[in-house]
Amino acid sequence: MPLSLFQQIPQDDSVDKSRPLADRMRPRTLDEFVGQEHILGPGKSLRVQIERDDSGSLIFWGPPGVGKTTLAKIIARMTHADFIEFSAVLTGIKEIKQVMADAERTRQYGTRTIVFVDEVHRFNKAQQDAFLPYVEKGSIRLIGATTENPSFEVISALLSRCRVYVLKELSEEQIVELLHRALKDAERGLGDLHLEAEDDALRKIATYSSGDARSAYNVLEIAATLAQEQQGKDKAPRITGVIVGDALQKRVLRYDKAGEEHYNLISALHKSVRNSDPDAALYWLARMLEAGEDRLYVGRRVVRMAVEDIGLADPNALGITLAARDAFDFLGMPEGDLALAQAVVYLCAAPKSNAVYVAYGAVQEDVERTAQEPVPLHLRNAPTGLMKALEYGKGYQYAHELEAKVADMQCLPDSLKNRVYYHPTEEGIEKRIKARLEELKRARAGSQQRHGKE
Repeated sequence: MPLSLFQQIPQDDSVDKSRPLADRMRPRTLDEFVGQEHILGPGKSLRVQIERDDSGSLIFWGPPGVGKTTLAKIIARMTHADFIEFSAVLTGIKEIKQVMADAERTRQYGTRTIVFVDEVHRFNKAQQDAFLPYVEKGSIRLIGATTENPSFEVISALLSRCRVYVLKELSEEQIVELLHRALKDAERGLGDLHLEAEDDALRKIATYSSGDARSAYNVLEIAATLAQEQQGKDKAPRITGVIVGDALQKRVLRYDKAGEEHYNLISALHKSVRNSDPDAALYWLARMLEAGEDRLYVGRRVVRMAVEDIGLADPNALGITLAARDAFDFLGMPEGDLALAQAVVYLCAAPKSNAVYVAYGAVQEDVERTAQEPVPLHLRNAPTGLMKALEYGKGYQYAHELEAKVADMQCLPDSLKNRVYYHPTEEGIEKRIKARLEELKRARAGSQQRHGKE
């Protein structure tokens, strides 16, 4: 029999103990479900929709292991609907249309179909388009699950026909509650093993799972096996911190270098630096580096922080960040990470100014919205006789030959005459720059008066 690209999930209550613990302990009702109180608590939007059997098509967006697939299955169970799960990797448009046609036929006999697409962001535009007419007609209820921002990964036409719910990672307390439940449950969990577990050991699992219940269950299952292997003759198997440490081996940080978490973390790092918070900045930096982020990418962003948020308040910041990048190239990992950390702390402590950043943005706007006027003649070079005859360079004043070293000479096009873009702050060295510019402004005015008298 050929392998189906989609599968219908049976809705029986039988328990196959060969299945992974995380799958066996999957909640079957909303009352068993832990977490997501903001949408599933009494009177909350999604719970009301489910209880009224009026959920429509949905998209669940959240990190791994928080219950996206489980919620879809609970909805199917409560509404007595056929549940079909697609593989985004294996399914083509032909298979999608075949299932949609089957769903339309069964609907005529009063049977509804819920089509669940895990990792819906992996479906291309054509595959997502194939669902549209059937979602519109109500032939199916589509439930998509994604770890990526649906605003970017789901086509707008499909997104507008679905209600998006954001699921949050589980708290440590909620993870510990689920672990206790698994240890006591003899039917689906590990209750028949009569395991004991130290509270600190369970909390360690919860901490290291980063809000991912599936990951926590997997660690507990391994720890249970190790505890049985190490139990004494007259003692019940006991899960200790040491056993959990063996089960964990190395913490896997949740991080997708091409996904939203990548941008969330670099944003947190940048905003912490901007807010002069070295502790938070070091934390977010470590989160990125320990998860395997490209150090060159981090280095580029740190250089950007120096020019965008410190600017001329401390010109040394740019040199520090470039030196940190070079130091990493020279040292490599892990020693080179300290150079990046040092640069980040320096940026946090440095005075802040985005005056140049704002000024350049204003210049860009003027370049975009104003006519591209020719360079004034007095600012042009005249290396040939023809250019001199055309008055290139006429009226140019060589600043070095002037007493004040500044000429009363217009250097902007006529339409932008007297336009001021750069407004230095009172921070750091920029305070001295501001004073110097005021001094130049007075000198230029004095030059204008002298030139007028002549």
